[in-house]
Amino acid sequence: MTTNRLPRVCAVSYLNTVPLVWGMLKGEQRGIFDLQFALPSICADQLASGEADIGIVPAIEMQRQRLEYFRGAGIACRGAVRSILLISKTPLRAIRTLATDSGSRTSVVLSRIILEEKFGVRPALISRFADLPSMLGEADAALLIGDAALRVDPATLPFETLDLGREWTGLTGLPMVFALWSGRKEMIQPAYEKAFIDSCRYGLAHLDEIVREESDARNFPESLVRKYLTEHIAFELGERDYRGLELYLERASKLERQAVAL
Repeated sequence: MTTNRLPRVCAVSYLNTVPLVWGMLKGEQRGIFDLQFALPSICADQLASGEADIGIVPAIEMQRQRLEYFRGAGIACRGAVRSILLISKTPLRAIRTLATDSGSRTSVVLSRIILEEKFGVRPALISRFADLPSMLGEADAALLIGDAALRVDPATLPFETLDLGREWTGLTGLPMVFALWSGRKEMIQPAYEKAFIDSCRYGLAHLDEIVREESDARNFPESLVRKYLTEHIAFELGERDYRGLELYLERASKLERQAVAL
């Protein structure tokens, strides 16, 4: 990294990232980073290509790319997450094909873990854009993540629906960590870690402002945004969250080794 430019940081464009970056957008952390936004999979690709120095990277990509991560702030859940939904038009044990959101990677692996360990199925995966009718037109089940999942009301769907945050915590008793600020070893500097934590805390201290602005910008009810950001997503991470992360990565690694062996 040259010394005459800001670190290039890729952040996820979903609602669940907004509190993490609020300080970088409006607080004292403005100007520390060159901040850009993209889908989770694109953030991961930008780390891999060198287009970004640091990113809020899907947990599975952090492992695949052998990245290191900043502690203290990220995207996790400790129960139902609401924004990671597996929706099936067939009985769950009869799923043979799964249409996955092309922006997701961690959640795809999580869905495979849940389906295999709890329901004994290994569906073939079909990558598609997040459109539920077309996804279910091509596959037995669909995986929706992020804002696309928030636009769906599971209670009104005529299909079986799994909240994968609830399923993971029920299966393991531990939180699920979806994404972390990650980068190559030389980027993991205390000053950057402090900036990420401080930006997150600034966002959590300004949730009323976030709820008001993001509900308008994304055309969501304020009640949904507030409940999602305060009840479903955990932003400040502790030791139990990291134990959940380690367990997820262990099971993901085992799943991928099995897939290679087949």
